[in-house]
Amino acid sequence: MTSDARAIAEFTVRRGDRDLHAYVRDSSGDRTVFWLHGTPNIGLPPEPLFATTDRLGLRWVGYDRPGYGGSSPHRGRRIGSAAADVAAVADAVGVDQFVIIGHSSGAAHALACAALLPTRVTAVVAVAGLAPADGDGLDWFEGMGPTGRATLQAALDGYAATQAYQASATATAEPDFTAADWAALAEEWGWFHRVVEPAMAGGPGGLIDDDLATAAPWGFDVAEIRPPVLLLHGGEDQVAPIGHAQWLSRRCPQSELWLRPADGHISVLRHAPEALDWLSARF
Repeated sequence: MTSDARAIAEFTVRRGDRDLHAYVRDSSGDRTVFWLHGTPNIGLPPEPLFATTDRLGLRWVGYDRPGYGGSSPHRGRRIGSAAADVAAVADAVGVDQFVIIGHSSGAAHALACAALLPTRVTAVVAVAGLAPADGDGLDWFEGMGPTGRATLQAALDGYAATQAYQASATATAEPDFTAADWAALAEEWGWFHRVVEPAMAGGPGGLIDDDLATAAPWGFDVAEIRPPVLLLHGGEDQVAPIGHAQWLSRRCPQSELWLRPADGHISVLRHAPEALDWLSARF
């Protein structure tokens, strides 16, 4: 069977009065890696990494964050809220311990799971993620492109400002991608087109909640993370500038920073297979 031929099963996990839409892609092994998606995406596992996880014998699990795809909204959610949702999905597939890779806003949600599920999460890769807006000594906007600045300033100003910004023509501006990012999107990471459109099909609610959660207090302290953390980051990233990864690396107790100087927010994912090798050694 080829890497792409394995079916991705979809299922629903009930969380109180809301649903989580989840995905599982099996391998020949029994070790599980969660994929925590960025903004605005759904949680479909990343096809460009299937060949690597098949080689390593890893099973993919993912889910749509609240407000995206088939998952119910969860107004007022924080970054830390992801831990309980991930635990519920893991329970549904019968997994006790697992590793996580999160990209972009998914990176912060992966760190939340490491902090709040320390007996279940054995290691985390945080790719191209932001640090907390209230991070001591961090200039949150330094090095950020104009679209990211406008989006996150609206989030800092609150729900009404974020809703108004997303309804404006400004919200359709080009993302702060580098030439390397656009090249990656023209090749294997064009896969992102498959997960952005369905994420926005029901409107911008999930995106708004993601931005508000990113700008608000996260609900945990990164200094309390105990599982090992790999921070994979591009030196040219203008969506999540390198200063964010450097700040996180100084505060996460068991962290490594893999800086890829020529990469941006998307192109850095070309190094994700090496990061999966790192994860595979930490079950």
